[in-house]
Amino acid sequence: MTAKALEGIRVLDMTHVQSGPSATQLLAWLGADVVKLEAPTGDITRKQLRDLPDVDSLYFTMLNCNKRSITLNTKTERGKELLTELIRRSDVMVENFGPGAVDRMGFTWDRIQEINPRIVYASIKGFGDGPYTNFKAYEVVAQAMGGSMSTTGFEDGPPLATGAQIGDSGTGVHAVAGILAALYQREHTGRGQRVNVAMQHAVLNLCRVKLRDQQRLAHGPLAEYPNEDFGDEVPRSGNASGGGQPGWAVKCAPGGPNDYVYVIVQPVGWKPISELIGRPELADDPEWSTPEARLPKLNKMFQLIEEWSSSLPKWEVLERLNAHNIPCGPILSTREIIEDASLAANEMVVRVPHPERGEFVTVGSPLKLSDSPVDVTSSPLLGEHNAEVYVGELGLGDEELRLLKSNGVI
Repeated sequence: MTAKALEGIRVLDMTHVQSGPSATQLLAWLGADVVKLEAPTGDITRKQLRDLPDVDSLYFTMLNCNKRSITLNTKTERGKELLTELIRRSDVMVENFGPGAVDRMGFTWDRIQEINPRIVYASIKGFGDGPYTNFKAYEVVAQAMGGSMSTTGFEDGPPLATGAQIGDSGTGVHAVAGILAALYQREHTGRGQRVNVAMQHAVLNLCRVKLRDQQRLAHGPLAEYPNEDFGDEVPRSGNASGGGQPGWAVKCAPGGPNDYVYVIVQPVGWKPISELIGRPELADDPEWSTPEARLPKLNKMFQLIEEWSSSLPKWEVLERLNAHNIPCGPILSTREIIEDASLAANEMVVRVPHPERGEFVTVGSPLKLSDSPVDVTSSPLLGEHNAEVYVGELGLGDEELRLLKSNGVI
């Protein structure tokens, strides 16, 4: 068996909820030994949004696969001593507490460096330094303040959140990139370093094209947008791609909430599209034949396509468009995704046995490495690996382990 990409890397996972756990789960899938350190009461998401009584929630299980769990009360003196030893033995430490929380435990960056100069210490916060630093950050707050919500939705409607967790899990992916870069740099310098990632910053990075368009506005309206009126900021533009090739979600039969196909009209695709929709004369009509001619009437163009698509099921629309190599994709519902055979075959929708709930479905690793395959295993029960870590690895005795438990240290 080939060693996993991050085999031999120990991650001390002091994260909770979603942004941090999503990052450390990716590290676990890449082969790191991720030890999730929880308060004796456990990560709050173990009990949030439960679908089964007294069983870890899907919220927790889907974000903490392939990890080990230990409990520790870091407010006790013995707890601080044990945390010190865990830091000494780790390559990476990840936390997403509120600003200054780890410092107040007595573990400043200077102190952590004294304990282990080679450690990579990653922090996920809501915001960077400045007026927002102490704001409480949640997924949609990050979307609101990172540029996503103001540019999502329809022109005549309110700002909207996206269903993609770009604030939490999106920040987790950014944190993983920083951690891996720091580990690589450590190979050359022998030193660890701080990695700081803010949720607002990660969302902004994902919204960079909207900042591109904000600057383009200085030179006039954005022709690629279907909006008629432009002010001094990028408007909400519905399902428009806003890119070089116009796109839109067109209705399909029988008209359910997800009976849509997203269609992109490239210059080369206009002739076959005009034939498919029964308007072949538009291919040579100077009012329609060029991208420049079509840009001012994008709404009308997609209305013509929708008049054709609305009488056909989305899978038939998809088949006909793909036959002409026209970029398109059906709007897949969550049910369709969870039942998609190709996603299962690609191990992106996986079924995982769980010691208490029996089995759950989760998202598999999107990172596919030829020499580091991922076998998704169940999330750990609370404190499941206390004896394994404290006795087997830190060398505590069985009697001390019992005392630590009875004294509320673990």
